[in-house]
Amino acid sequence: MNELLGAYATGVPIPPLREHLLPVGDIDAAYAVQKEVTAHWLTQGRRLVGAKIGLTNKAVQSVFGVFQPDFGVLLADMAVNDGDVVDLGRLIQPRVEAEIAFVMGADLPYKEVTAVDVIRATEYLLPSIEIVDSRIINWDISIVDTVADNASSGLFVLGTQPVKLSDVDLRMCGMVLEHMGEPVSVGAGAACLGNPLNAVTWLASTMARMGTPLRAGDVVLSGALGPMVSVTPGARYEARISGLGSVRVGFSDRPAAGTGGTPG
Repeated sequence: MNELLGAYATGVPIPPLREHLLPVGDIDAAYAVQKEVTAHWLTQGRRLVGAKIGLTNKAVQSVFGVFQPDFGVLLADMAVNDGDVVDLGRLIQPRVEAEIAFVMGADLPYKEVTAVDVIRATEYLLPSIEIVDSRIINWDISIVDTVADNASSGLFVLGTQPVKLSDVDLRMCGMVLEHMGEPVSVGAGAACLGNPLNAVTWLASTMARMGTPLRAGDVVLSGALGPMVSVTPGARYEARISGLGSVRVGFSDRPAAGTGGTPG
């Protein structure tokens, strides 16, 4: 835990945790580290506002050789307003990806959550850009590294026009992520575990079994609709998702704090 907290504090990435702190493939141990780090943050006055699902897209999974989803927590101070410019000094080796955010209108305490449960519990949807980051040098992560590191979370940006779930075909909705007006990532809802609804159903069941169920008011980032993209200093990105509208974010000219390379 201390190594991860040190990376957050200094902006200096650390070696993979699997090499010396976590047993290879021990996901339970990795979630225990994530839980300990989250508890520390909460004692510092930070506030939980939801959860994010990671590694739902095969293109993203293939980059890291990880072939199952994971999740992390969202905190209030990770939220960025639509259209704001992010100071890259807050991040180490950031990437961006477009996602559909679910805002929950009811609790989901069941250990076996169904898609119907999620449909009933969803108050509305928003387009989102997740700014992922890693405290592990050069994004050299396995499943245990990313889980312990809060599912490689950084910041998140939400659109501001709520859309009812019943008004969108989640599986078929197309996505384009643009960098300075040029498409850099394209995808669709089907790229996210076949349907973003499947991803949220997985998350709700998993979190309930771990004793931390989704609650009314929670924001859920449901997973990438297409490949993630390395952030360029001074650039602006806009994600457009059919049926949901658009969301945008910019970045400062100065480089990110870390010196890690770009994943292949």
